[in-house]
Order: sequence, then C-alpha cells, then structure tokens
Amino acid sequence: MFDVIIAGCGPTGAMLAAELRLHDVRVLVLERDADPPPSFVRLVSLHIRSLELMAMRGLLDRLLERGRQRPVGGSFAGIPKPTPEGLDSDFGILLGISQPHVNGVLEDHAVASGAEVRRGLGVTGVEQDDDGVTVELADGERLRARYLVGCDGARSTVRKLVGVGFPGEPSRNDTLMGELEFSAPQEEVVARAAEIRETVKVFHLGPFGDGRYRVVVPCAAVSEDRSATLDDFKQELRTVAGTDFGAHSPRWLSRFGDATRLVEHYRVGRVLFAGDAAHIHPPAGGQGLNLGVQDAVNLGWKLAAQIHGWAPDGLLDTYHAERHPVAEDVLDNTRAQVHLMADEPGARALRRLVTELMDLNEVNRFLIEKITALGVRYDFGPGPDLLGRRLRDVELTKGTLHDHLRDGRGLVLDRTGTLGVAGWSDRVDLLADPGAALDFPAVLLRPDGHVAWAGDRQQDLDEQLARWFGAQR
Repeated sequence: MFDVIIAGCGPTGAMLAAELRLHDVRVLVLERDADPPPSFVRLVSLHIRSLELMAMRGLLDRLLERGRQRPVGGSFAGIPKPTPEGLDSDFGILLGISQPHVNGVLEDHAVASGAEVRRGLGVTGVEQDDDGVTVELADGERLRARYLVGCDGARSTVRKLVGVGFPGEPSRNDTLMGELEFSAPQEEVVARAAEIRETVKVFHLGPFGDGRYRVVVPCAAVSEDRSATLDDFKQELRTVAGTDFGAHSPRWLSRFGDATRLVEHYRVGRVLFAGDAAHIHPPAGGQGLNLGVQDAVNLGWKLAAQIHGWAPDGLLDTYHAERHPVAEDVLDNTRAQVHLMADEPGARALRRLVTELMDLNEVNRFLIEKITALGVRYDFGPGPDLLGRRLRDVELTKGTLHDHLRDGRGLVLDRTGTLGVAGWSDRVDLLADPGAALDFPAVLLRPDGHVAWAGDRQQDLDEQLARWFGAQR
C-alpha cells in the first residue's frame, strides 16, 4: 500500500512527488503516456516565484542552463513596459524553457528522491472509503493508497470519476502554436509579422534557429479534438497575414483553447486536485505551469503531515482555503488580459488606457506581481504586511535563506538568539543569525517559504508552531 498515488507526471505531479519524498512519504506516480514528449516541444515560462521555489529545492541551476532569460517586464497582456522598480526578489527575469525540459528535471528529482513512476498506465476507476482510496488502472490492476492526487491535466480523469464540479466558461477561441519552416525570405517574414502584431496581439512569429520559426496564430473556429495540422496553420496564416509564407516541415504542432474553469473543491475526502486538473485558463501571461508547481509546494508538506500524524486539525483543508483564491485571481487576470488583447474598438481603447497607467511604476509593479505570484498573500489573520507572504532570499551571515530550505521543513530565522523550537525540532529547524538581513527580530517560515509569524516572544512563537506544525513532542 502506498501513502499517496499521484495521477499525472507533468510538472505538477513530479514536483508534488518530490515534495512528499522530502518527508519520507511512499509515493507512486502514474502517467498514462508511455513515453515522455520530445524535448523540443512547447515553450513555457517560469516566473519569479517558481524560480525561487526551484532555488529553495536546489534545482534552479539545472533549469537556467537550458532556458532563455528575458526581462519580466511586458508579461502582462504583452504590453511592452520595462521591468518595474522595487520588485521584492533577486530574480527580475522570466525564463523561457521547453516544458519537457522542466518535466525531465522535476521527474528526475522525484525519482532520485525515491518516488516510483510508472508510465503507460492511466487511471480508470476510483473508490474511496474512510481508510484510503482504491485506484483501478487501464490494465485492470487495482492499487491501494491512503490518498490520491489528480494532477492529470485539464481533462482530468480523476476529477470526472470523483464527480467534482468544474464550473466556468467553455472555450470560445482556439489558438495554434508550433514550429515550422518557411520558404519566404526571413526579412519578409519578420517585417510582416511586426505589422500584424500592431493589431493582432495574440499573433507571434519569430525565428527560432536552424531555419525554424515559432508560430502562434489565432483560429477562426474551435476544434473539440484539439488536433492541429500543417494545413490548419497555412489556412490561419493566410487569414491573418494574407500569406502562409510557404510554410512546410513542421517540427511540432499544437492547438489550445481559452476555456476558463476552476474546480469547486480542491479536496474531496481522500482525493485532492492540483495543477490543470484544478484550474484551466487562457495562456495569457504564461501562468499555468507556475500555478500548478506552486500548488504542489503548498500541498506537499501538509499532506505529509497528515500522513505522519502530526498535522494540526484543519491543516490539510488550508490547501483549498489558500490555493482556490489564488487560482480565482489568476483566472480573472487572464480574462482581463484576453480582453485587452482583443482587436475591437473598445478593447483597443482599454488597452491604450492600461498602457498609459502602466507608465506609473506602482501600477506596472502591481500587475507584474500578479503575473509572477510575488503578490500572493495568504490570510493568516491580523499581523504585519509580511504575514502570509513569501520571504525573499535574504542574505545571512553565511549564505542565503534558500540554502536552508532544501529539506522542506519549517524554519525559525532568529536574529535575537533567544528563541527555540524545543518539541518541534523533528519538523522545524532553528537558525540563529544576528546578521540576517531581516526587518523583524525573528520569523517562522512554513516549508513553502511563507511567513507564518514575525516577532520576538517565545510564547507567541510556540502558539504558531502548534498552529502549523502540531503538538510538541
């Protein structure tokens, strides 16, 4: 019997498996696809908060070496603005990287941590009771686990089998994305693409090396099967650009819609949801993968605490309480971005207005903090503004904060040298450092890096240790 079965070995599922293994949870990851996708398929963006999480777990260098760094400014609705001043992070970049590279790094990390991954096995049945979940596989095998997490994408089988609601808006517009070669001269292609971008904001066409072009073009019709062919690309290019540029030799092609949906409950008994199984939205701002990875880091330590028996009452339910509002905000900001990128008089006027407002650094920073998840603040009750927010990678006497968060444990960073974690030392580390670049005497960090307490009184610290990490031992 496993502690947790995860359906889906994309970035969310692999990250969750690794987070659980930090706490010695027995994990099985089931992936219905027998083989991973080719390494060059689909470019995604890793935003600041995700880069911080990767640094916290020691994975950042492996991603930076395979990605392309570019300024984070201009991420909101593609409105060209500089990176705002005053971002509370050392990572003022957006990392463009192939999604399979991200998958590979995270899956390797999970397997190296002790997770088991089985490919070519999809989930076909789910039954849960008071003690656990029975999962039936496509080959008829039945497996037992204490919990099941659906990380199996927008068309989640687990979500459908459990019967949880997935309300929202269906897809109204499709977009094609892929890599192609063109017979037309590059100068002609690039010049025409720049002209189109003046009015069609969802259009992109740019050289990608070795004679290939990365193409994003809107569709005139919605397809239910999400298939994409070279003829589809030629037709839509002729509609938007007046020419197909002699498109040929596709390396990969894909189609995606703009459906916007959010699961009603992130937890139904012993079944939970994360990533695209919990929320889908248009790709404006490149937030989808990031949102899923951040779900995984929020959930991992809480589910491990529940399994090992030290979770305080209600801890696992804070997963829904914290992440559902974050996803709601992402869905709203993508709705707004899609409207700002539309080619109609009202939308163009609104875009001009927002473009002017973003000349104000405070507005630019506010919107970029939404896109990058730097603005996320969980509701932990009254307290300083830092409470509920993630703490940046502050400088310590030796090294930085991220160096001390690799193991996924809680952390008390104490500048006073007077505090302790007696009774919680199996779950929480104590780092006494009078030279820490911190605005408070001490802080308590959860394993996801969010501040659960700030102050200097041991009694207050003990109360918050019990709130988040259970009873003393």
